[in-house]
Amino acid sequence: MMEATARRAALAWPSVGGAPMRRKLARLRQMDLAEIAGRTRMEAAKWWDRVVPSGRRRRPAGTALDCRRRLEAFREAAPSHFFAGCTDARTPELLASRAPEATRELLAAADRVRAGRFDLLGYEALSFGDPIDWDLDPVSGRRAPLVHWSRLDPLDADRLGDSKVVWELNRHQWLVGLGQAYRTTGDERYAEAALAYVEHWLAANPPGRGINSASSLELAFRLIAWCWGLVLFRDSPALRPELFAWMQAAIEDHAAHVEKYLSVYFSPNTHLTGEALGLFYAGAVIPELPAARRWRERGAGILAEATARQVLPDGVYFEQSTCYQRYTVEILLHYLILCRRNGLAAPASLERRVQAMLDFLLAVRSPRGEAPSIGDADGGWLLPLAARRPGDLRGVCGTAAALYGRPDFAWAAGGAAPEILWLLGPAGLAAFESLRPAPPAAPPSRLFASGGYAVMRDGWGKDGHHLVFDVGPLGCPDSGGHGHADLLSVQCWAFGEPFLVDAGTGTYADEGWRTFFRSTAAHSTVMVDGESQARPAGPFAWQQRPRARLRRWVSTERLDFADADHDAYRRLPDPVRHRRRVLFVKPRFWVLLDDVEGADRHRVDLRFQFGAVQVTLGPETWARATAGARSLLVRPIATVPLLAAVREGSLHPREGWVSADYGQRQPAPAIVYSAEAPLPLSVVTLLMPVLDPTAPLPAVEPLARPDGRLVGLVLDGQPVALESEDVGFAGPPPASGAS
Repeated sequence: MMEATARRAALAWPSVGGAPMRRKLARLRQMDLAEIAGRTRMEAAKWWDRVVPSGRRRRPAGTALDCRRRLEAFREAAPSHFFAGCTDARTPELLASRAPEATRELLAAADRVRAGRFDLLGYEALSFGDPIDWDLDPVSGRRAPLVHWSRLDPLDADRLGDSKVVWELNRHQWLVGLGQAYRTTGDERYAEAALAYVEHWLAANPPGRGINSASSLELAFRLIAWCWGLVLFRDSPALRPELFAWMQAAIEDHAAHVEKYLSVYFSPNTHLTGEALGLFYAGAVIPELPAARRWRERGAGILAEATARQVLPDGVYFEQSTCYQRYTVEILLHYLILCRRNGLAAPASLERRVQAMLDFLLAVRSPRGEAPSIGDADGGWLLPLAARRPGDLRGVCGTAAALYGRPDFAWAAGGAAPEILWLLGPAGLAAFESLRPAPPAAPPSRLFASGGYAVMRDGWGKDGHHLVFDVGPLGCPDSGGHGHADLLSVQCWAFGEPFLVDAGTGTYADEGWRTFFRSTAAHSTVMVDGESQARPAGPFAWQQRPRARLRRWVSTERLDFADADHDAYRRLPDPVRHRRRVLFVKPRFWVLLDDVEGADRHRVDLRFQFGAVQVTLGPETWARATAGARSLLVRPIATVPLLAAVREGSLHPREGWVSADYGQRQPAPAIVYSAEAPLPLSVVTLLMPVLDPTAPLPAVEPLARPDGRLVGLVLDGQPVALESEDVGFAGPPPASGAS
């Protein structure tokens, strides 16, 4: 009876997002009583906040003398429990001497912000008007109304534009850049501009109203930026006592809102961990607040629990996204450093998880040093203390190297990153520079069985060959929202160059592009009957949750082999199974064997999505992809004839696009090898890096069983077998034209 009452109550409350009732009902059937009760309480709280204002303050109470005393107390106390580099006067000088280019970039970016131009996500020099319209999406020109936050659907792009762009401005991370510029130059104009922006924001954004209160994560990130701003500008005359008190009160209000509306049910992923970090920041940086201790303990508890749940035993983040894995590492590093600065203990297991997460990022890291795009990537950072491309791992690796004394992390950092100084100060820099950087001691090829990635590489050099084979699930168990329909896809680097890539994310705000970039058509795997492996149920959910299964993994000095299949196409009227085997004959080439099994006639597309390289088709299904003076040869052979086509920048249907950063897309070649035939169907594909693009093509023939099923190929007279019971290659050492 109680459960039924709670279900009726949960249905009665208005839901943010306006999801169709049938989806709501399906989700309700999956909830236990505790979740239903929790959601009901949260919806009741939203209703009460709309009807009866919560009493949160626009301006703090207290006399001018009280405000001055609080500011002086903050100036005295902040250096002892905040990040050492942020409060050490030597940081800017050391940064200028160690990384002069980073200092120039920092000041140039700060000058653009002072002029009202903001570089956000994949967009440059965005203008939000003068004075700034904090509710405007300048990309679409749409503006969110200033109503109670619970009446807004952040995913309603037709009404609000892209909330992601609006929120990126309102995270106030540009405040930190202006603060860094102020500490570097002593120029009061940076402080005056920054604090004038903040004061205008506080006046224009009543608590609980508008799009900038519609996500607890955004409040947490803004709270964190304000903490940094208060510390960086603590000695500036522009930080007037009454403005300091107003910002402190706003931090308290933000933390109270975050605590009340934690993403326990909505997005228990980086939303929840980012919110927990915001609570910990508020409690640690301003310990005199009445709820400070509770916020510290609540934030620490959530981070410990969530990390144990979200980070798999092999260090892979459960959302199957390298971007959000890096985000999580940033969140945990900030938490751990603040713990050390405040004399607080953190679980040893959490410290180990951070290092395991970085171990995975180093394993999949490209030979030239960037994390490959796997799953969604929104282009954002917890706190951008230096200009970074979305896949740039140098900052987090450098900080972790100094924190844990890890030579392999220092190797991945490639030098003393600015983040080390801002977070850890001169002592952190000294710890980093005491290390002797060295590649990871672990074998270059490695299986991450829990996360579902088989990594095949010939070494750790910048000109190496590297392939990542996705044999894991479609996103996290909760919703799969940031995962892509990329089962059994591959990404491939040759001579350090990215050839086969994940197409990226595009945008969350355009349904057509959102659907394309997360679909199977944007990944290097097999499609059946033109169907993606899963169909979207909105921008962050799926109608189906297909599974991949790793059947076998072998890794020796001479070869790597992985065998996997998935059930995504079992939903078709004639159920179809896709099995893919990948063999790496080190360091010469890869061979892929795709078996598509069913009973009827189907269309099968073998897809290869390339990055910014030149692709040409040759005879007998040969293709050559060229980057600079290096090439990757592609040659599929099937049990039936294949039709080959290069798709680049196509709109009907969308094919041949990549997105290097959020909001951006560029044409890039995709090769589609197609056949319409009765199943079963086998295709074996050679991927061969070659130094000389003009070298003659090797001789390639199919290797088949007596029943006609392909089991490999014959390369220059030498058999390459991919039957699980007989994997191998007995050929000669690399030829002069090969790698």
